[in-house]
Amino acid sequence: MSTLTSLAQLQAVASGVAQPLATVRHCHLAEAPLVMVPLKLAGEAAAPLAVMLGSDPGSPTLLVVPQPRNRDQRFAFAADLARVALKYIESSRGQVEELPPGKEGEERIRYSDAPQLLVPNRGGVAFLRMLGRSTRFRRTDGPYAVEPSVPVLGRWLTWFTDRYDHPGSCLLLTMTETLRLHWATGQSALEDGNLAALVGWIDPPQGLTGPQAAAVAEDPLATPPAGPTTDPGFDNEVLAPAVAAYDAARGPARDRAEERVRAVLETQLAPTWELMWRAVGLLRGLPEGASVPQRWERDRDSFTYFHQTFGEAYPQARRDSPVRAAKRLHDMERAQDAYDAQRAFDDPLVMAEHRLNGLAFGGEVTGCDPTRKDESGKRPKLRPHVWVRTADPVRLDPGTTVCSAANPKIKGTVVEIGPDGAVLVELTGGMGRKLTPEPGTVPQVGDRVVFTSLTLGSFGPSRFPDKENTPWTHGGPPADYEPTDDDAAEDWS
Repeated sequence: MSTLTSLAQLQAVASGVAQPLATVRHCHLAEAPLVMVPLKLAGEAAAPLAVMLGSDPGSPTLLVVPQPRNRDQRFAFAADLARVALKYIESSRGQVEELPPGKEGEERIRYSDAPQLLVPNRGGVAFLRMLGRSTRFRRTDGPYAVEPSVPVLGRWLTWFTDRYDHPGSCLLLTMTETLRLHWATGQSALEDGNLAALVGWIDPPQGLTGPQAAAVAEDPLATPPAGPTTDPGFDNEVLAPAVAAYDAARGPARDRAEERVRAVLETQLAPTWELMWRAVGLLRGLPEGASVPQRWERDRDSFTYFHQTFGEAYPQARRDSPVRAAKRLHDMERAQDAYDAQRAFDDPLVMAEHRLNGLAFGGEVTGCDPTRKDESGKRPKLRPHVWVRTADPVRLDPGTTVCSAANPKIKGTVVEIGPDGAVLVELTGGMGRKLTPEPGTVPQVGDRVVFTSLTLGSFGPSRFPDKENTPWTHGGPPADYEPTDDDAAEDWS
């Protein structure tokens, strides 16, 4: 936990309401996201019980499995879910944008929009991941065939959950994590996992404080859990008798029993559905960060590529190959590095945390030589000097490359750190191509500035061997593999 977050939590306890951790919204919010509130059967990893979903707060779709242990009903549920989700995905593409040719001259396109899924918490992501894994390899002919849309849904759910792991991606968001990124409450991280309690701290009902609203939210009778697991009391006292009555019923009585199961599950899902849209409204109240559109472009690029190549590719493998796993790890590390820097450049509250840990410093410019030149080489170079007096703990060594938080294109090097809290920075880039700086690029005496060692891209391009040339550290080139039965063939595919 960071210092500023700890301070914000203490202030939240003292004031009785959550405190902001950000001045801008660090995620993209679609105009009409697909909100999904799933429930699963207790004790079953991938037995769906119900899901409430939709893009309109006033007209959700409720899908229910009356008997989750029935395999046919589970895959009928998956087919119904596919009809809703796949329709949303297809309608979210927008127009096709023509992009400049790539390095090899190939034509490129990008959809002007992309689908966005919102779930209450990490458990919802885990449920979608498991549902995708259990459906994307299903056969559409032969014994135990499923509808053709079911494996298609499985591949899309797998893709969404893979993108969730990518830092900065907004194609699949968990509401609890997104809210915690922007507000600090006076409760523990475990308690923040309760969506109702978290929203209660951020936006308590009139007449209640955050702790009081959280106490009400922790009562499962007043506010059911946000899923995907249900309250044990509800399972034993309400759900189990309703499912047992459905199993025992026949004829028209079974339809009535199914409606009873549907009604009791709706009581568990409806409060979370309202909370999800309430949380969306809270996030929409924050202005969007400057770097959010850039990250959304990468999401749209990924969506376009996956959609365009969907019919040509096999379902995603259950496990990554060594080379693919290394590439994935490299890409995620690079994305995390850029995401941390972008958030800091967008938001002074986030940058303040880096100032506390020594990765950045801010203060007043006390001296400036804007036209200084370095004439040690064959040609003179513009190298202005800027003295910054700061009270921040500077833990950057001389020679460290830094950039301006207000304009990351303006780069410099730490030359000297004085004992009186003054830092000498030599500017090296972002001031134009002439021997005189462009107006406004060099700070003047009296200006307030922030310099940081954070960069938007410290990783170089990834260079990894092909699958056929896997290094010996990962077992050498993979041997030819021939599946011995149908199950192994399905898994290998």
